[in-house]
Amino acid sequence: MPWWDLGSLSRLKNFSGLFQDVSSKKPEISAVYSGSFTPIDLPLIGHREDENKMQEVQLGSHTVRSHGMTVARTHMHDWVILMLLGLIVVILNVIHPFYRFVGKDMMTDLKYPLKSNTVPVWAVPMYAVALPIAIFFVVYFRRRDVYDLHHAILGLLFSVLITGVITDAIKDAVGRPRPDFFWRCFPDGKDVYDQLGNVVCHGKKSVIREGHKSFPSGHTSWSFAGLGFLSLYLSGKIKVFDRKGHVAKLCIVFLPLLFASLVGVSRVDDYWHHWQDVFAGGLLGFIVATFCYLQFFPPPYHAQGWGPYAYFQELEESRSVTQAATIVNGSNVQVTEARVENQEDETSIHGCMGLSLAHNSGSALEELESGRR
Repeated sequence: MPWWDLGSLSRLKNFSGLFQDVSSKKPEISAVYSGSFTPIDLPLIGHREDENKMQEVQLGSHTVRSHGMTVARTHMHDWVILMLLGLIVVILNVIHPFYRFVGKDMMTDLKYPLKSNTVPVWAVPMYAVALPIAIFFVVYFRRRDVYDLHHAILGLLFSVLITGVITDAIKDAVGRPRPDFFWRCFPDGKDVYDQLGNVVCHGKKSVIREGHKSFPSGHTSWSFAGLGFLSLYLSGKIKVFDRKGHVAKLCIVFLPLLFASLVGVSRVDDYWHHWQDVFAGGLLGFIVATFCYLQFFPPPYHAQGWGPYAYFQELEESRSVTQAATIVNGSNVQVTEARVENQEDETSIHGCMGLSLAHNSGSALEELESGRR
């Protein structure tokens, strides 16, 4: 075999090795696009698991204007369920509660004076819903993350409405008299009882009906549902549990809970609720708030507790697409370089062949001339 054929075979062997390198990257590319990983990709998975301390990255391209409707349509069924919950709350407030037996000997604990609300009913949605939403918007204008804004509002509304449904359902089912029930039932102070010893109220029907809704406290449950959710949200945003010892952050987190607690205390001071009603309402509201918060956000003590799950999912998808594009571009560059190198080798081979043929031709002519001589 001529020497130039040996060289070309060597070049072709190196060129095939480059194709093998390119083909070896195909599992990584397919794994990125398909979402399924092979044993070859286990180091990549381990690398991603080591990124628990991911720093906060701005998603400036995902705003309310650009992706707001898309995110809302993704959770369309959740918004429909919210409207149904709101309708159920209205129905539960309209129907009559259970009128339990109230005897004369029970009136000793139900003769507290009839007072007005220190915290009016209209104020509850203002501080339990409107105030947290305003804070959510402040965070949004700082981070420009539509996922955080949408999921915070959605989680808050679920928290207060689920709490409202549970609270009103228990109120209607239990029918516990309020501490001021005597003056609701007998506004003139003259008590009347039937043959069984049960009260025969002659007060205003709407006031009497409201007097059978003591357990649990609606003001307290709504307060802890809304402000408890806000407390969890703030604890994640300011990274209270970052193990750096900044105890001052706890003051910010405890402030909404303190306000909710004072609302509960006012219900006892106004003689609208027993202390058991307030305790049960606060516990109910905070438990529901915790469950609703964890549906959209990691726990506040988590390294990624400052953002919603959807934020990190979008970030991971963007990184996967970028990584796949980088791999494909690198493969294309290697293939292009291999082709250019092969073309250069072929050019050099053809040049060498031309020189060899010219040399052989010259030798043949010299031999021919010498033979003629």
